[in-house]
Amino acid sequence: MARTESNMLALGTIAPEFSLLDTVSQKTMNLHTLTGPEGTVIMFICNHCPFVIHVNPEITKMAKDYQEKGIAFIAISSNDIEKYPEDAPNYMRIKAKAENYTFPYLYDEDQSVAKEYDAACTPDFYLFDKGLKLVYRGQLDGSRPGNDIPLTGMDLRSAMDNLLSGKEIDPNQKPSIGCGIKWKSEI
Repeated sequence: MARTESNMLALGTIAPEFSLLDTVSQKTMNLHTLTGPEGTVIMFICNHCPFVIHVNPEITKMAKDYQEKGIAFIAISSNDIEKYPEDAPNYMRIKAKAENYTFPYLYDEDQSVAKEYDAACTPDFYLFDKGLKLVYRGQLDGSRPGNDIPLTGMDLRSAMDNLLSGKEIDPNQKPSIGCGIKWKSEI
C-alpha cells in the first residue's frame, strides 16, 4: 500500500470555486451553494483506497455530528476512472448510499479541482471558515489501516470545535496520509 502525504495547502488560502456533478443526485453543484454557515469541510476521497475505506465510518459519523452545528461536508473524487473504474460515478453513487453519506459526493472528471486544491492523496481533508478561508488541512487523526490507533477523527474534530467556539486553531498540523490521487496521463 503506497503512502502519499498531503501537500499542505497554505493556511489562509481562499477555497477555489468549482461546479461538479453530484453522483447521488445527478445534479451539478457548486461550492457556494454547498457551504455551511459556520464552515465547510472538503474531503478528497475515492471508493477503492484502503485508507478511505478505513476512515469512512468516522467521516460519516463526523458529518452527522457537525452538519447540525453548521459545518457542511463535501466529498470529491478525482481519480482517473479509465485506470480505476471502481471509482467511476455510478460506483460512487453506490458507495455513497452504502456508507450513508449525508453529504454530496462529487466527481472531478478533469481533475482540475484536485489540482486547484493541491490535493495529493485520499483521504485529504480541508476545513474552511465561513469566509471560505483555509483554517485546517491535514489528517483526520493518527489512525491508519493496521496501526491499531483508534479511529476518532480527533485532529479534524478539534479544529472544527475550535472554529465553532472562536478559538485559535493550532497551525502545527499533521499531513494526511493515503493513496496518491490517480492522475490521468499527460499526453
